[in-house]
Amino acid sequence: MSDASATPARPVSLLTIVFLFALFATFLLAIRWFYEPAMVSPQNAAAENLTKELEWRATAAVRREVLTAQRETEAKQATTYAWIDQKAGVVQLPIARAMELTAQKYGAKK
Repeated sequence: MSDASATPARPVSLLTIVFLFALFATFLLAIRWFYEPAMVSPQNAAAENLTKELEWRATAAVRREVLTAQRETEAKQATTYAWIDQKAGVVQLPIARAMELTAQKYGAKK
């Protein structure tokens, strides 16, 4: 009686695994066949729904203009003298001059 109850495992589990693999492969093929990505990137979309602060992100040309203006401003700040806060005595120095003054100040302490 113990021989009759010890039957070999049926290939149901193997067939189930093969079926699931075939189902998954079919799903992947269907995705590949029908999927079409959007042609317009969100960052290059029209500026109609953007706030005033984000309008500069609308197109590549606008971003390029904003970047050029920002670089010009930073170059001007890095090479000119200006008052930041005249009452407090805070000034903007060119980077080369600021490095010279820092070297003089901390080099004298050695």
